[in-house]
Amino acid sequence: MVSEHNLVRVAEYVWEIPATFRDDMRVPARLYADEDLLRAALTDNSVVQLVNTATLPGVIKHAIAMPDIHQGYGFPIGGVVATRLPHGVISPGGVGYDINCGVRLLVSLAAVEEIKPFLEEIASALYANCPSGVGSRGPLRLSNSELDGVLHEGARWMLGKGYALREDLDRTEEFGRIPGADAAYVSARAHERGRDQLGTLGAGNHFIEVDRIAEVYDEAIAARLGIYAGNVAVQIHCGSRGLGHQVCEDYVSRFQKTVRDYGITLPDRELVCAPFDSSEGQEYFHAMACAANFAFANRQLLAYLIRRSFEQVLAGRVGDFHLQQVYDIAHNMAKVEEHNIEGHQIRVCVHRKGSTRAFGPGSSVLPDDLRDIGQPVLIPGSMGTASYVLVGTPGAMEETFGSTCHGAGRVMSRAKAKKLVHGAELRQQLKSRGILVCAGSMSGLAEEAPAAYKDVSQVVEVVDRVGIGKKIARLEPMAVIKG
Repeated sequence: MVSEHNLVRVAEYVWEIPATFRDDMRVPARLYADEDLLRAALTDNSVVQLVNTATLPGVIKHAIAMPDIHQGYGFPIGGVVATRLPHGVISPGGVGYDINCGVRLLVSLAAVEEIKPFLEEIASALYANCPSGVGSRGPLRLSNSELDGVLHEGARWMLGKGYALREDLDRTEEFGRIPGADAAYVSARAHERGRDQLGTLGAGNHFIEVDRIAEVYDEAIAARLGIYAGNVAVQIHCGSRGLGHQVCEDYVSRFQKTVRDYGITLPDRELVCAPFDSSEGQEYFHAMACAANFAFANRQLLAYLIRRSFEQVLAGRVGDFHLQQVYDIAHNMAKVEEHNIEGHQIRVCVHRKGSTRAFGPGSSVLPDDLRDIGQPVLIPGSMGTASYVLVGTPGAMEETFGSTCHGAGRVMSRAKAKKLVHGAELRQQLKSRGILVCAGSMSGLAEEAPAAYKDVSQVVEVVDRVGIGKKIARLEPMAVIKG
């Protein structure tokens, strides 16, 4: 175990476990947190998992944890690990089972006062039009060739079918398509699990949320993003559904043998990995890219269904209710990137598991209209609490491989939350606060109670003060759609 006295405070919100802490550590482990969040991190196994990631072959600079850190599979959720290419490893546990779980934000020029009289109708339309829950089936029935088209092209495939706007792709990480995808490395079982799930929300912490833009911290940047205080916004939080889960499951199982074949010694079998340039590492990367593209397409189709729901309810009743996209961002991904490390541009594989890319101004991967302000970063709260829009910073590029937090982070297991919280009571409590909830399962609702999570405002305050994300706006929920 790791205790507080094992950590060295290197800056106001930065803590470090030296590489001398354990003989197998290759680099220090670094944690961004205030004192309260640090103590919360030490209540589960997440900091031990962070130390474990510092032992991976090829790991460079630091193994990093964000203030929303909590225990995950092998890697902590809220973790960032970069391995030096070509021989550094890639690890499925460093991406997670929900490959390219992420967030999309849409905004309207309509004011909350215009929308509010129709909010219940909007919530009902969203719940009816956007399939949610475990095993839910989407509106499309894809042939084998069509599904492979989605896996290779991502949101770009949706553009060709009329489910996306050109500007949606411009405002999506990697423009909606991860290069290197090859469906030949996605198993038949993964294909089958994903075939009918495009345009579905899933369950767990995934949601669609109708928000009001409660506060703007930087009006100039917010206006560039179409964000104005008092207006309506919609968030989508979901990922690659059963297809991504199966890809992870397939390669975690396969890599149990791979680590032995390459003589890789690990402190935890959940950290299984392969050299990035090996045939096994490349096959996982090709399959992961397919699942990531499926997730981009999934959120794109959901955005189409949300726009259609707004039109069904508001056409002829409200003026400019149309929804434009601010950005779509992943927070479970492994990406090949170049970063400046000790004055040298080094090619690395950056694992972000429960961590968001936060590239600063000037980044060549950003669309032209955002390049001078930095990449939008979307930080959803737990149900019933605030969410935030940030932008990436030079500090993130220097300190964290262009990464920041991804949400609130759990402090209570789902099982414990179900024991302590009654879903029906929670829904009534939220209703009394003016938040409508449409959910298919009261036990599922209890699992995602705000009490099960850290304070997202506290998490965002840390990354803002450290300078690895800049606050732009705060959103507050009015209606939540869950599986």
